[in-house]
Amino acid sequence: MTAEFAGEIAHDVRDSVPDWAPYVEPAAPDGAPNVLYIVWDDMGYGAWDVFGGLIEMPNMRRLADSGVKFSQFHTTALCSPTRSCLLTGRSAGTNGMTVVGEFADGFPNSSCLIPPENGFISEVLRERGYNTMAIGKWHLSPATEMSMGASKRTWPLARGFDRFYGFLGGLTDQWYPDLWYDNHQVDATATPAEGYHLSKDLADKAIEFLADSSATAPGKPWMMYFCPGACHAPHHVFREWADKYRGRFDQGYEHYRQTVLARQKELGLVPDSLELPVINPLADETGADGTPWPISDIVKPWDELTDDERALFIRQAEVYAGFASYTDAQVGRLLDYLEHTGQLDNTLIVAISDNGCSAEGGQEGSVNENRWYNGVSENIQENLKVLDELGTETTHPHFSNGWAMAFNTPFKMYKINAAWEGGTADPMIMSWPRGLRARGEVRHQYLHAMDVVPTIYDLLGITPPDTVRSVRQTPLEGVSMAGILHDPQASSPKHSQFYSIFGTRAIWRDGWHANVIHPPAPSGWSHFDQDKWCLYHLEQDRNQLRDLAQDEPGLLAELRQLWESEAEKYHGYPLDDRTAADLAQLDQPSVAGKAGRMELFPGASEVPERSFPIVGRSFSVTASLTITDPRPNGVIFAGGGRFGGHSLYLIDGVLHYVYNWLGAMEQKLTAPTPLPSGAVIVGMEFHKEGIDGPSPTGTASLHIDRDIVATAKIKVQPGYFSLTGEGSNIGRDRGQAVSADYSTQFPLTGATIGSVVVTAGDDVSLDYERELAAMYQRD
Repeated sequence: MTAEFAGEIAHDVRDSVPDWAPYVEPAAPDGAPNVLYIVWDDMGYGAWDVFGGLIEMPNMRRLADSGVKFSQFHTTALCSPTRSCLLTGRSAGTNGMTVVGEFADGFPNSSCLIPPENGFISEVLRERGYNTMAIGKWHLSPATEMSMGASKRTWPLARGFDRFYGFLGGLTDQWYPDLWYDNHQVDATATPAEGYHLSKDLADKAIEFLADSSATAPGKPWMMYFCPGACHAPHHVFREWADKYRGRFDQGYEHYRQTVLARQKELGLVPDSLELPVINPLADETGADGTPWPISDIVKPWDELTDDERALFIRQAEVYAGFASYTDAQVGRLLDYLEHTGQLDNTLIVAISDNGCSAEGGQEGSVNENRWYNGVSENIQENLKVLDELGTETTHPHFSNGWAMAFNTPFKMYKINAAWEGGTADPMIMSWPRGLRARGEVRHQYLHAMDVVPTIYDLLGITPPDTVRSVRQTPLEGVSMAGILHDPQASSPKHSQFYSIFGTRAIWRDGWHANVIHPPAPSGWSHFDQDKWCLYHLEQDRNQLRDLAQDEPGLLAELRQLWESEAEKYHGYPLDDRTAADLAQLDQPSVAGKAGRMELFPGASEVPERSFPIVGRSFSVTASLTITDPRPNGVIFAGGGRFGGHSLYLIDGVLHYVYNWLGAMEQKLTAPTPLPSGAVIVGMEFHKEGIDGPSPTGTASLHIDRDIVATAKIKVQPGYFSLTGEGSNIGRDRGQAVSADYSTQFPLTGATIGSVVVTAGDDVSLDYERELAAMYQRD
């Protein structure tokens, strides 16, 4: 609402009195601290050296030495839900964020539409005189809204951030990222050969944003949400950083656990009596219908591996560790800047991981994790061929689940499973030299990601507002832990915590923890009412070794009832563990509609894959061209990238189409002669006819005007090309090149594009002739 004018208006401005009140921005109190979040991705409790791990993180240690680290910090076990808690102080269910944006569903707990009633800390601080900036991973929007044509209602600038530079989805290629600047897409500023890496780029932009703020608004406090992609797959890093860890992991992941547990005990993070769980504590569990525990969660013992497997697995860990240390060094550059400009002492810093390490690499790990997302098994012999390339731009790697287990030491299980500490117990550090006396101390009180915002408000002296941007607010659901930061002996105000993610669920109350034995989606176990409940006393049994369900049936019954009541409060239902095939069929609304047709014109921004999926269907690509040079070159249309995609392109005037199946096989059609000069219509049509394992198969035909000039039997991916953001482009291949025939970008020269039409139909037929006739009429 516009404020009422408080000045005076006369005929002559000289006799009038202005009212400058609407132009005066809110002002933070003198000396208000800056706020910096550093949110790591898929970093387990036992990874960082400051938490006993063997990965060198000198800048995380630097923060811990100047503040406090927490031994019992917990997350939701999944990235987007945790991040929603970190920014709102509410639970994931209340935020509608119990899933990631790619699986947004039509239920209150999984819409991925965080309501305005749950104000972000960025919105609150901006109304109190702060500049606000988001850098890096976002992943708080439905996937169908991650495009230029979609509403930006869930994007950073709509949720209280003045500036944004990063990527919208859950992961991206670190060498060729899917980058967005404020509300538009941009290209990376350099190539890997020129020294580009996303972690460095994000640190550069963070420093630039801070310099802009201090230059134009000196003394104004700021809040930055800094979220590098590390260490989510793909694990990408310069070879020399991975090489720093040569020999560090040679004795394997089981030995790593023993070493790290001893270090954690020395650091006072866990009791001296703590023992490690077996490497496969749930391997013998089955669902109500006899479905076994997912093989992807079951670790191969190190002494049963072949020498080749050990060599590959060792390099996987070296690459992961190098990725973490390299990114820590970039964070260090940001901290150095704050110190150089005199801001570090009065910056409240919260450094955490959003969940435990991921077992999505399965038993062997992967050189292209898109295989996992497509339900295609690994080929260990093929993976060994690129051992020396792991982490470089020619791979899209993930480590084996044995390393996920190890980097989650001393706990059971992994990311996505909210029942076990391996998924939810994560590193956390808070540092504010000017405001906190603690230096290098540990706090053992239990807290959760949803407690961070209330704690920050308390430390800043902010009363949670009744309204944000004129919208009445829901109560914060987290509690402030500021008291224990000031006094390690202070009693914790937190007494319970609810968990529910992808069919896994648990409840914590005053040191006791009850949970079900149920693998997360995409397990498809269902039969939730038949799940076995376990009971653990975490105060004495941090890694859930002694199930006391039989000894304390009354207490377990109380906690189960508490879970049910909390599920009503925090939107715990419906429970969901659907399979990958089920989730792929989610009928999500899309701004692209359901017409089965997408037309791209020159100058169009990239179209995200989920805005127009062709998964599992027949499809065609048709382009109208004008050939102006005898030997035109370049991409006409490209979707996806090196690790899965397809491309229609010209080399010396010859038309080619490649379908790159998961980076493992380029299936190519080539015209026999160059294109004629002048107007021409070209295209490719794929008719789905059968299936090869999980992959649809069929006939692809290459067209020039009305003539079929080449055909081939090909197989296509069962799922999306990637989750890294490589969508559809015309006139160039924006990210990693789909085909080895050309390099990244390969812009079209010697020809102009009228438009490119992509259609997707049923499994019987596409009316290619109708599309061709329409193009002839238009051109």
